[in-house]
Amino acid sequence: MNHPFASIDDIRALEAQPYDAVVPVTSTYALLERSTRLWGTRPALTFLESGERDAPARTVDYATLLANVRRAANLFRSLGVGPDDAVAILAPNLPEAHYALWGAEIAGRACPINNQLNVEHIAALLKAANAKVLVALGPNAELDIWSKVLALQASGVTQVLQIEAGLDSVAMNTGGSIGSAGAAAADSNVQIFQHALAGQPDQLTFDPALTRDRIAACYHTGGTTGAPKFALHTHGNQVHTSWFAPRYYGFDEHTVEINGFPLFHVAGAFVYGLSCLAVGAQQILPTLTGMRNAAFVRNYWHHCGRFGVTALAGVPTVLAALMNVPRGNANTATVRIALTGGSPLPTELADQFEAHTGLPVRNILGMTESAGLLSIGLLHAPRVAGSTGLRLPYSQVKAVRMNAGEPDFSHTCAPGETGIIVACGPHVSPGYTDARRNAGMFTADGWLISGDLGHVDAAGNIFITGRAKDVIIRGAHNIDPGMVEEAFLAHPDVSMCAVVGEPDAYAGELPVAFITLKPGVMAGAAAGAGADLDSIANAILVAIAPRIAERPAVPKRVTVIDAMPMTAIGKIHKPTLRLRAIETKLGEMLAALTSAIVTVQGRDDGGVLSAVLHVASAENQSKLEDDVRKILGGIALHYTFERES
Repeated sequence: MNHPFASIDDIRALEAQPYDAVVPVTSTYALLERSTRLWGTRPALTFLESGERDAPARTVDYATLLANVRRAANLFRSLGVGPDDAVAILAPNLPEAHYALWGAEIAGRACPINNQLNVEHIAALLKAANAKVLVALGPNAELDIWSKVLALQASGVTQVLQIEAGLDSVAMNTGGSIGSAGAAAADSNVQIFQHALAGQPDQLTFDPALTRDRIAACYHTGGTTGAPKFALHTHGNQVHTSWFAPRYYGFDEHTVEINGFPLFHVAGAFVYGLSCLAVGAQQILPTLTGMRNAAFVRNYWHHCGRFGVTALAGVPTVLAALMNVPRGNANTATVRIALTGGSPLPTELADQFEAHTGLPVRNILGMTESAGLLSIGLLHAPRVAGSTGLRLPYSQVKAVRMNAGEPDFSHTCAPGETGIIVACGPHVSPGYTDARRNAGMFTADGWLISGDLGHVDAAGNIFITGRAKDVIIRGAHNIDPGMVEEAFLAHPDVSMCAVVGEPDAYAGELPVAFITLKPGVMAGAAAGAGADLDSIANAILVAIAPRIAERPAVPKRVTVIDAMPMTAIGKIHKPTLRLRAIETKLGEMLAALTSAIVTVQGRDDGGVLSAVLHVASAENQSKLEDDVRKILGGIALHYTFERES
């Protein structure tokens, strides 16, 4: 095994060697072949049918995984999928979805899609991706995806492969009975995916001609709403992040990790997925609904002991939830690390989790446009509070100054100086399927503009302190405020709208909306049901909510204001609204304090938003401040105290 990294010096020493010597595989297929040669009989994927303590578990070893990936590639090629065609996948993280994902990357391009999106949005994604085949979970009481598939068929999708949950594709043969669900599928010209696989050879029947530069996948990004936007991944992009991540995590063939992320998210596919497959590790896949399965969360620590789990993975909200799950008599002595990312990690939460569980927490920074990873905190080094870790090998991550709202690459920030974070390296996407969208995100010479504000210290640790772009991150969901704003602007009473992120201890951020009303709306309300602004705002929200593609994007608060704050060139100044959202949310959280009056004032330090807490005289100032810290402990926001006489 390659030794884990312990410092930036280890990374720099590795970079003295030629890249091809350090990363000998050039495609995800070659990576899976290598892992099978080394660890063919070891378990690769273990899928739990339910979250209960004695839930049946289905395990697939590396040899079986590779055989079914090859069968899937042969199947897709037989259905006309070529290198420039996509196989769309509308399924949870279960073994058959892995067969489809990695097989699609051999035959053509994989295109995993968020199954929580509405039918219209999914249909637009299928069209934009040039999807020739759709692989989807069949009728299922726990997770209904199939009703959307039926609607998609009506819109023109013709080649559909149905994953029948509970059907063991490992033990199948071509003579097996289809069963009732399969018969229904056959009647509607839909093939059962497992049966179609069984009819294919377990060796490739074609030369895939895979190289590092060959496009492997397109991942939709830019928010859960809005026009389709796909980031391209090359095989080299995905191999790079998956090859190096284990050396930060301390993973090897003895690692057992819980991967509750969906495969349409780069965290599920690469950060915690292919990175495990690269080193012969085992992934526990917790039911069709992942970490949304209440029974699995309730029995989380039991399952850790049951499978000898060594690594936990989840967004910060998962870590917060696990602190409230009793361990009972579960044997969790094997667990060595908790990995997190997807949204800001409050230092207070990390401290609390480590104190409560005794497990080290390591933070991760990534983007869809970088195959999931930009930086990782090292297991074999002390956690640096507030840091997202060190850059990947053979890459650059730096902060550059902003000039007229744009990154100025001629001025790299000094250590500790705030700028906009940019990155380049073998993991950076070649761009979007629609090249017109590359402006402001990708430069011609290969730099990725993250949209995050932050700095890099002298030791190479990367810190994120704010965001230059409007995207709202709720949990691990990216929400595009522009499309939510369009839904509001379609309402006849709304004149202007701006949607921003409000800090939240559970989700990291929640979308909130500020609106101005058209002339006469207040007068009409006064003559009718009353002129209460909250009532008007709530009525508008109820009216526009169905127009928003996904529930997480629906604003949790709508505030009517007299006028929008504007920039000198007439654009809405969203930092002002973010500050107002911060003041409102923190004010609500601190309203329960009875020992003193605390007022909140937002502050903008060059794009880095924080809060000042003005505290009226109190008998015990230190206790009051401790009480405030406890209340705000889960909020990823810097704040300071100021006393008032």
